[in-house]
Amino acid sequence: MKYPYPWGETHTNELTSADVVLMGIPFDGAVSNAKGAAEAPDRLRELSRILPSVTEEGTIFESLKVYDAGDVEVVLDWTAYFREVEKKAHDFIKTGKFCVFIGGDHSVTIPLESAFAKVYSEDDIGIIHFDSHPDIISEYDGHGWSHACTQRRAVELQNVKPGGLSFVGLRSFMKEELDYFGQHQEISVIKARDIYKKGTSEVIRQLIEKYRSYKRIYLTLDIDVLDPAYAPGTGTPEAGGLSTRELMEIVRKLVTELPIQVVDIVEVSPPLDHSNITSWAALKVLYEVFGAVAQKKH
Repeated sequence: MKYPYPWGETHTNELTSADVVLMGIPFDGAVSNAKGAAEAPDRLRELSRILPSVTEEGTIFESLKVYDAGDVEVVLDWTAYFREVEKKAHDFIKTGKFCVFIGGDHSVTIPLESAFAKVYSEDDIGIIHFDSHPDIISEYDGHGWSHACTQRRAVELQNVKPGGLSFVGLRSFMKEELDYFGQHQEISVIKARDIYKKGTSEVIRQLIEKYRSYKRIYLTLDIDVLDPAYAPGTGTPEAGGLSTRELMEIVRKLVTELPIQVVDIVEVSPPLDHSNITSWAALKVLYEVFGAVAQKKH
């Protein structure tokens, strides 16, 4: 069966009746290696016409309604574009609905996290960052908005402290990033090898314990947190990553148990993919997010 609209039975044209607001950000102008992530929003929409509205455990979430706001149309002025992304994201986050943003490269998280922090300016913001790379370097390729600088820009926001950051799945570092972690040991760094050795349950326990007192959490998911065997279609793959099984377990539990209000999925690159393996993985994780949101709704 192929649904007439993206997101299947969950699709709604009415923002007011939606539980989830989704927006695409088809921008990959900040990558340091191979492009192609700009095509991800449309590819995930296309595949969502096929995937039934159900979690892997058989929970149907067709009562959940998803409003797809379309894409933020790319313009050549990078500053103007990020300003528009931030404005639109701010408006949707402000509704209080669960928001999902599909990139694009990881630089798009910069205006998204800025919007989230501004909406909830009176609260400390927690950020959980799934990635093989920390993306916390000050400047890369001559620019502070590189996809390698995402969380360095975040800690410059008034209500984002280094202690509010957690990194999950790391296995590649630049010296500046290691130095930064050494100077800020309050940052939680959970390497891919830690997950392999300790298991997903321990990682989930650590993160839930850390964020017990937080009211606002942003989860950003770079698909290259997965091992390239599970996600070959990404610009900077790193061997030794998580399995799709592990990622689904962790993300589902975190969205269920923590006050996560925004999720983004970035760095899926359809032109670099094989048989949509990476896009299907991203979509399957996203459907587990939908299932968790539906569960919290009831």
